[in-house]
Amino acid sequence: MVIDVDKCTGCGACSVACMSENNVGVLEDETEKIRSITWLRVYQIDNGKAFPETEVAFFPRPCMHCQGGASGSPGQAFFQEDTDPQEAHTPCVSVCPAIATDYDDATGIVSQITSRCIGCRYCVAACPYHARYFNWYDVPWPQGTPRGLSPFVSPRMRGVVEKCTFCYPRLQRAKNKAFLGGGKVGEMDYQTACTEACPSGAITFGQLQNPAHKVHKLIQSEFAFRLLEKMGTNPKVYYMSKRKWVRMMADNHLSQAKATQAAASGGHK
Repeated sequence: MVIDVDKCTGCGACSVACMSENNVGVLEDETEKIRSITWLRVYQIDNGKAFPETEVAFFPRPCMHCQGGASGSPGQAFFQEDTDPQEAHTPCVSVCPAIATDYDDATGIVSQITSRCIGCRYCVAACPYHARYFNWYDVPWPQGTPRGLSPFVSPRMRGVVEKCTFCYPRLQRAKNKAFLGGGKVGEMDYQTACTEACPSGAITFGQLQNPAHKVHKLIQSEFAFRLLEKMGTNPKVYYMSKRKWVRMMADNHLSQAKATQAAASGGHK
């Protein structure tokens, strides 16, 4: 997935489409944001300057579907086969005692099997992107709303962790259709709900390793980057922005000048 930050308007249509597609419920008190569930959350950032130099950007953040990489060499294992599973595992996968989450080498998707989840929340603590959510309550579905739920996605019970799955049931349906038709899954045959809902066309989805897909070409741009790239998690979600301050902030960048100033003042600003 490639998300163009410069095109994103922060409308939240992607979040709504994600909730509708994956049967993410709404709690009775959504003001308690610590316990609310939003698989695809939109963050707002700014360049920290006063008006009129103020600039604002929006970051839609789904699950990054990290592949992981060999320790000490971030970014080296993204298109390579993992040589040592103990070194190259996805952060959340490596800590799950119940094997309720796993990395699929064939699709690059990090799965979440709620029927195996024991609710220990180790994966929530391990995820550096805060993309995992613990289901604290049974969803209070108002009368009539269950009829509007997607029949392809099972609603989750309380006591389990859930997250973005890149609309995996859509991939399964696309595979079934391709099998019956005797063909292969095309680029437009499998698209996530957020990609289709984005009114500004900021989200592009496809197969990163396929040169014919648009995402493969987009990630070659000098303006493409990933969140917290220095950690070596090798996420499958790329971002694009022509604004340098956006790209620097994505990696928690701290310039030498600011670092010196912070050290002199005894803290960070």
